[in-house]
Amino acid sequence: MVSKTIYLTASLLAILSVIAIGASTDNSVFAQGDKVQVSIVPGSSTLTDTAYSPNPVEVAVGQTVVWTNDDSAFHTVTSGSAGAPDVGKAFDSGLAGPTALTTKGKTFEHTFDTAGEYPYFCTLHPAMVGTVSVK
Repeated sequence: MVSKTIYLTASLLAILSVIAIGASTDNSVFAQGDKVQVSIVPGSSTLTDTAYSPNPVEVAVGQTVVWTNDDSAFHTVTSGSAGAPDVGKAFDSGLAGPTALTTKGKTFEHTFDTAGEYPYFCTLHPAMVGTVSVK
């Protein structure tokens, strides 16, 4: 009887540990090594601060953010704010070339080497906005 009680107690503790770990994990951010994934969500052309998910995204200095176009429309990931003089100076996926997010599944990545707040937007759909917070 004692061994059954110990076995059941150990099993219950294992299950509770898994539940606690799952509850404390932010499933909106997928980190793989030094890379953090951000999705350009389906239908994002008509969205604002929910067009990029997660938003804001927090990373450590030296980490890379990988944006994936999960929408069927063409988008950009461009640092700054629409109309600001510093647009695209920190990073820009661009409108052409290998980093352009022209189709679903295309990716763009940028490594953040300096702490700070980095607002970004889509130049084709300026209402789409996001922020990378680097600590």
